[in-house]
Amino acid sequence: PPDGGWGWAVVFGASISVGFAYTFPKAFTIYFKELQAVYSISYSQIAWISSIMCATTYGGGPISSILVNRYGSRPVVIFGGLLCGIGMVSAAFCTSILQLYICVGFITGFGLALNLQPSVIIIGKYFLKRRPIANGLAMAGSPVMLCTLAPLNQFLFDNFGWRGSFLIFEAILLHCCVAGALFRPIRAATASVKTQSIEEGKGALKEEVTEDAMEMSSPTNVPMEGKMEEEGGKDCCEKINQYLDFSLFKHRGFLIYLIGNVLMFLGFFAPIVFLAPYAKHIGIDEYSAAFLLSILAIVDMIARPTTGIIANSKWVRPRIQYFFSFSIAFNGACHLLCPLASGYTGLVIYSIFFGLAFGMVCAMLFETLMDLVGAARFTSAVGLVTIAECCTILLGPPIGGTLIDTFGDYKYMFIKCGAVMVLAGTFLFIMNYYNYRMLAKEEKERKAKEDDPKSVRTENEGRNNWNKETAQNGPELEPLREEQEIQKKEVNGT
Repeated sequence: PPDGGWGWAVVFGASISVGFAYTFPKAFTIYFKELQAVYSISYSQIAWISSIMCATTYGGGPISSILVNRYGSRPVVIFGGLLCGIGMVSAAFCTSILQLYICVGFITGFGLALNLQPSVIIIGKYFLKRRPIANGLAMAGSPVMLCTLAPLNQFLFDNFGWRGSFLIFEAILLHCCVAGALFRPIRAATASVKTQSIEEGKGALKEEVTEDAMEMSSPTNVPMEGKMEEEGGKDCCEKINQYLDFSLFKHRGFLIYLIGNVLMFLGFFAPIVFLAPYAKHIGIDEYSAAFLLSILAIVDMIARPTTGIIANSKWVRPRIQYFFSFSIAFNGACHLLCPLASGYTGLVIYSIFFGLAFGMVCAMLFETLMDLVGAARFTSAVGLVTIAECCTILLGPPIGGTLIDTFGDYKYMFIKCGAVMVLAGTFLFIMNYYNYRMLAKEEKERKAKEDDPKSVRTENEGRNNWNKETAQNGPELEPLREEQEIQKKEVNGT
């Protein structure tokens, strides 16, 4: 990877795409009170809009990964921007909450999915040494957007109503197409391509000679239908694995990350969804309630690149999984303390600490996954992780809304989210400690095996035995060898 150059333009485009993907479901909560009044629905019913949108954004991960592997990041992001625009235009003409679920939740959510994964994937192709910093800067697009969109939503709603605001947002979301145009694919040098094609040609000639020799060496012409069927089945599996690497489910670090994140997302988005409605519930005016999201976004904006710089340091990067676990537990602790905030000042303090914790988690969310599986398998890993996470993302806000409807108080929702996230952070910390110990033990055993002369001697004995068996069968295969040598000479002559 070039680790710079046009990569910084890619980071700028990724910050726009990631910003819309993460921010729009949160900024959309400004319209919840009005939509509740228009359609006469409960908190849990209105929460399904953001839930479906977030779940579709994450659940569309495998489809997004397959499309990126097939077509590249640029066309996928541009198409995702167009889908977002179509979804918001359709939402402006909706007459029922079910239609909003489809237009805003599914269509716009899937468009955001086609923006999120390609933006994260292409950063891994442009950066290696500076990857944590690049990821932190790209993720900083989310708080920048939130800081802007939360007050803008309130302004648009006051002047144009919710239907007019949706039409204006359609034009704003089309900027994802402009961001996608910056995702120029990395191409190999012309000289290296020519060299590779020459080597491939030589390899093809050698393979043809070997195949001819193998056909001639077969004692009888046995029908090959069964073998062809097996190869066909293998080819099908290989094609599937080409786009989604299911062997990751045998990867210990990946499974630990997956379980911890699935648990974490049960309480990750609900506090943001209900922060502005909670402020309005305790008597704070609408603009001050929207400003709480801006405060959260400003702190988040500073926290993400700062976290990226800290994570890239020589002290933290070798053990970045511990830092990630601490961030999740810290996030949960903020939610547990939120019910103690009785007035606007308390909510401002909560928003500051929540923004810090939220920024720390988001800055390392994909970096820790890439640290575990490597850049080569990252595309498949993102797709598999997001499809697993979408279930808890879908259920998180509606469960919080149900708690609010049942008890008539927001504090139980915050306590639930905090407890779940502290549990997820503790689980990841313990299991990552176990994973690091096992990796160190496996590395020690591998080095001991390499240094052990007995194992080297056993390998040499096996090679010698194989050579002896080949020599014993020499007279029988001598005619075939002569023909094979003649074919090789003919190929070399041409």
